[in-house]
Formats: sequence, structure tokens, C-alpha cells
Amino acid sequence: MAFELEALPYATDALEPHIDKETMEIHHDRHHKAYVDNLNKAIAGTDAENLSLDEIVKNISKYPAAVRNNAGGDWNHRLFWTVLGPNAGGEPTGALADDINATFGSFDELKKKLQEAGATRFGSGWSWLIVGKDGKLAVTSTPNQDNPLMDVAEVQGTPIFGIDVWEHAYYLKFQNKRPAYLEEIFNVVNWDEVAKRYSEAKG
Repeated sequence: MAFELEALPYATDALEPHIDKETMEIHHDRHHKAYVDNLNKAIAGTDAENLSLDEIVKNISKYPAAVRNNAGGDWNHRLFWTVLGPNAGGEPTGALADDINATFGSFDELKKKLQEAGATRFGSGWSWLIVGKDGKLAVTSTPNQDNPLMDVAEVQGTPIFGIDVWEHAYYLKFQNKRPAYLEEIFNVVNWDEVAKRYSEAKG
């Protein structure tokens, strides 16, 4: 098979009490696994079997909906698990913090924009912090399992942080209270990983 489900980088209960163990188990072991399995089925026997996930996602307009949905789902979740972590939260530091302050005015303003992007995304989707094609930080959101790396995205760039606002990411604990989830998740953001992705995106 072309792609495999990677293990979580921490235990399923490691983000408690902010994100519950049962949600993590279902989200990773069932939902993410389904994206991987369905992506492999969708690309079986095609040239895409020989491509990296990044290559597929960046040129997603070439592919049918089944590839777009499942490649996006796999890519987005691979990022999502790494930008969260136990004993995390707080605020970014260093060059990323400086850029956030210069772009948004403050970390609190960035947080507000990310939460608004997630709260106002109708239906399922994602809220993103990206390094845009112009090299500047920006906040955007995408529907379903799309992401800003895709050539079909309204706002394109390299995602360095994303918040999953599909109901399966929060419904067991927060029910219909998406804004409460969007507040709580900032307690488990792995800013070191986000800063690493920022540095790589900036080149």
C-alpha cells in the first residue's frame, strides 16, 4: 500500500483533560485510518501510487473527488497530531512570535482570528495559520478536507498550524459548542513544532 497510518506521537490520553481519550482514539484509529485506507483504494493502479502525499495534494485538481477528500484528510491529520502535544500550550517564542506580533498585533489577536475562522466555517472544515506565497503569515479556513497547500484553495500557502473543526474532533466532549473546543485546544498547541514548520516554510 502506498500510504500507512502513522502512530500518534503520544498516548491517546495525553491531551486530557482538554481533548478526551475516547475522542482521540476514534479520531485517529477510525477517522484518520479511513482516510488512509480510502486514499490507497482511490489511487490503486494509477500513477499517483508513486507520488508523495505532498505531490498529490499540491496538484489535487488533477484528481477525482475521492482522492481530493482522502489525500486531504490524510495530510491534514498528519499535521494536526504533530502540532498538538502534552505539556504544551502557552504562547510561541522567537522568530514566530515576532512575526505574529508584527502581522496580527499580538498573539491574542492571532488566537481570536483562528477561533473566528473555525467558528464561522459552515459545516466541516479547518482553520489554518499559514505562510502565504508572499512569505507572510495569514489566517484562513477551508471546507471539508481541503487545505491551503492545494492548487484549488482560495488562499494558498504552507500550513504551519491547523485546527480540525469537523464534529468528530470535538463532539463527544463539547457537543455543539464548537467555540468552547476552539478555546480549549490552545492548551495543547505544540508551538515548538509550529515554529519548526514556520522556519521550514520561510526557507
